[in-house]
Amino acid sequence: MGSRLGEFLRARRRLTTIDQVGLRHAGDRRMTPGLRREEVAMLAGVSCDYYVRLEQGRERNPSDQVLDALARVLQLGTEATQHLHDLAHTTCDRGRARHMDRVHPDVLQLLDNCDGPAFVMNHLLDVLAQNPLIDAFHENLLHNDNIIRLTFLEPRIRELWVNWEDQARSRVAHLRAAAGADPSPALLELVEELSRESEDFRRMWANHDVWTDTNNAIHLYHRDVGSLSLHYQTFTVDSAPSQKLVVFQAEPGSPSEQALARLGANRERCRLAT
Repeated sequence: MGSRLGEFLRARRRLTTIDQVGLRHAGDRRMTPGLRREEVAMLAGVSCDYYVRLEQGRERNPSDQVLDALARVLQLGTEATQHLHDLAHTTCDRGRARHMDRVHPDVLQLLDNCDGPAFVMNHLLDVLAQNPLIDAFHENLLHNDNIIRLTFLEPRIRELWVNWEDQARSRVAHLRAAAGADPSPALLELVEELSRESEDFRRMWANHDVWTDTNNAIHLYHRDVGSLSLHYQTFTVDSAPSQKLVVFQAEPGSPSEQALARLGANRERCRLAT
């Protein structure tokens, strides 16, 4: 617990500036970015020694009041604040039932009936099922069976996703939230792989961002149909809470809707030709 909590606090402290918290020091030249430990402690109303013990993992039972105060100082959102509490109060429940990745037939039927691109993923962002439009977007791309690997290990995805940086940050924040306080061995292996293979992933993972993408927009450029702007919503599958259904749609009557229709028609012609 201590080391993961300490890593999170250090990362968020370094990303919080003195201007953000209303501290201004004339002529203060800092060797490192972000707040100093004593500044976080002062603003949170705890002693500097206590805060140092938190970062070093030597204080193992911070109160909720202290955690909430730290969240305010570090300007954490709702999800990141919950993540902070989870890190501080985790208990290792090794008896938890493992998540099942089998997609229910009703969900598969729903995928087939979606007019827009749609897929089902698990907490590791493995693609468990998808409809033909998603397949048309990701056809011939490496790692298209896992969204986070696709994001960082497939160079061509940056040509497809016009707003790649935003999408990448969102997926890292999702993975950080999925890690929670007690990450599974599979998730740790995934993080280790991506950290080894991608400098961009290492940079974003080090920020310890934890939030849900509320913009829900993706801008694409597909070589066959041109530019598309899509919005998407993510739904939890009640029968399998570790699974998420992601559905994309275009503005009715927009060029993007027309481009999606052309893409679907192209995909159907290819299917019939094989």
